Amino acid sequence: MKTKVLARAMLGAAALATAIPTIAQVTGARYGAFGIDLTTQDRTIKPGDDFWTYANGAWDKRTQIPADKGSVGYGNVLTDEAEANVRRILDDMAANPAAYGPTGKQVGDFYASWMDEAGIEAKGTAPLKPYLDRIAAVSDLAGLQTLFASPGYATPIEVGTIPSLSDPTRYTAVVGQGGLGMPRDYYLLKGEKYDAFRAAYKAYIKQMQELAGIPDAGAKADAIFALETALAEKQWSPEQNRDIAKLNDPETLAGLKAKAPEVDWALMLRTAGLDSSPTVLMANNTALTETGKILAATPLQTWKDYLAFHFISDHAQFLPKAFDDAQFDFYSKTLSGVEVKRDRWKRGVQLTNGALGEAVGKLYVDKYFPASSQTKMAELIENLRAAYHDRIAGSTWMDADTKAKALAKLAAFEPRIGHPVKYIDYSSFRVDRNDLLGNVMRSGEFQHQLELSRFPKPVDRTLWSMTPQTVNAYYSPLANQITFPAAILQPPYFDPNADAAVNYGAIGAIIGHEMGHGFDDQGSQFGPTGKFENWWTDASKKAFTDRTAALGAQYDTYEPIPGTRIKGKLTMGENIGDLGGIEAAYAAYQKYQARHGKAKVIGGLTGDQRFFLAYAQAWQAKRREGLARQLLLTDPHSPPKYRVNGIVRNVDAWYKAFNVQPTDALYLPPEKRVHIW
Repeated sequence: MKTKVLARAMLGAAALATAIPTIAQVTGARYGAFGIDLTTQDRTIKPGDDFWTYANGAWDKRTQIPADKGSVGYGNVLTDEAEANVRRILDDMAANPAAYGPTGKQVGDFYASWMDEAGIEAKGTAPLKPYLDRIAAVSDLAGLQTLFASPGYATPIEVGTIPSLSDPTRYTAVVGQGGLGMPRDYYLLKGEKYDAFRAAYKAYIKQMQELAGIPDAGAKADAIFALETALAEKQWSPEQNRDIAKLNDPETLAGLKAKAPEVDWALMLRTAGLDSSPTVLMANNTALTETGKILAATPLQTWKDYLAFHFISDHAQFLPKAFDDAQFDFYSKTLSGVEVKRDRWKRGVQLTNGALGEAVGKLYVDKYFPASSQTKMAELIENLRAAYHDRIAGSTWMDADTKAKALAKLAAFEPRIGHPVKYIDYSSFRVDRNDLLGNVMRSGEFQHQLELSRFPKPVDRTLWSMTPQTVNAYYSPLANQITFPAAILQPPYFDPNADAAVNYGAIGAIIGHEMGHGFDDQGSQFGPTGKFENWWTDASKKAFTDRTAALGAQYDTYEPIPGTRIKGKLTMGENIGDLGGIEAAYAAYQKYQARHGKAKVIGGLTGDQRFFLAYAQAWQAKRREGLARQLLLTDPHSPPKYRVNGIVRNVDAWYKAFNVQPTDALYLPPEKRVHIW
């Protein structure tokens, strides 16, 4: 299915995640003597002036971003290890597919089709022909919209499924905005930087068509760019896409027709296999109304050129090197500042993870995920749940009725650790070792049919939105679940030999972050079962809104790139998660000390100092300016430095741990510090 707007809005994902042992063992930690590499510090900086640099400044000075990456940092270590481990599995499958049975042969053949660079070059543009011919054969708006609703083709109107907001045990069809080749704001913002991006994109549109042998590429590029600019002007901003109440517009077919009569909704839903849905969630309703007008006003040939360009661009990496290079030069080098392409095997690992991820994941779990990690993670999650319970119950700004409902939601949290209880059956997915583009298209069709098979049935709560080999974590408000894949439960984030303070400051804060998404500005609008409902009294809701607004106002003042500030509304949910996560993790660490004794000074650092340093080092990262700019405009996560400095200045215990004074740059008077959870 194509719809991404609601999926992004409903998925709270950390930038990285970690795990923790229950009992500290200081000997033999992978990093330093007790889990922190103190050589990363810049001790010429006062903690109260810039805590991120105090913790990471020496590392920042000596570390260069690899030429094939847009960023580098603490999280890359584990990601690189996970990729290398998956590569070992894939290389063996590609070399010995029969040894792994039917699914193993699928995985091995898929990976081998990607690695066959000579075969890809020899085929030239021939693999494109049937798809471009299908676009060329379109003779009317009905044929155009049929392609819009078909897997593998671009569309300004995405169609898909999600659990219903009113009844998350059932699926509903959903439609939303889409179809742009750059982030929406890149079409709209003024200034030389964005003028250059727009000129480069127009040149890229022309180049892709020329590589495919499409005539009159320059004029067509102008028309395609003008079309996308018109769409961007009417689409919702990333901040608006976080407003669940406004996204929640369930419509009948008649209602869709009334709001966007130019769109053949019945045809698109029928093509997508979703015409049985009694209602359709019309996300971005005003944008879709305007998209309908643009659909009717734009010449059919321009739409066909748009589809042809996007098909070529979206699949460029599966074509000969000239296409792949052009795509890299624009999206990675021009927009993000990355200097060289990643090694082909690394890209192949990610591609195979995307197409057959759970088949790969099952082998990954069997080989690299010890059962003991799951046990230790489960215990830590319960410690964090207990800390949140105490903090909610002791809240001074929530009334009794709202507290009771918040605690009921907390009790209903469902943690999932390591891997799914059952894996996807890929047996119906046909893989041809000599047909890379065909494999990719059949993968999209397989995923589409898989979702259609689930659509009439009750929502399966065992399904995962990340593979076990993914280094990340997420919260789903529509299921009230937190999920921690296996790949994050290893060093450097999961270290059974690290000091407890370090583990609570790193993984504890990340787990607390994911749990906090259940009570951020979006998650707080969902009840214990995942239903979109208001469980707040007016007084408690106002107190919550006042506090979150104060946190947003702090972030609005931060300017990581001259002229480009953090958007407090866009990053609100993640900032709330960070703040609640570190405070809950700190409370859980105090419970740990109550059971095991007060932490000793190690390496000249108190337990509290080790806790906060571990938190800061978990966000040890640096980004290229191009990527940083793009993420500031589109990503709901604040930049790593501000996930540290913007958070600790609100935490009372940090002030005491590092003797932060009113003259220090990060100092906030107690009455200005934001405390939510």
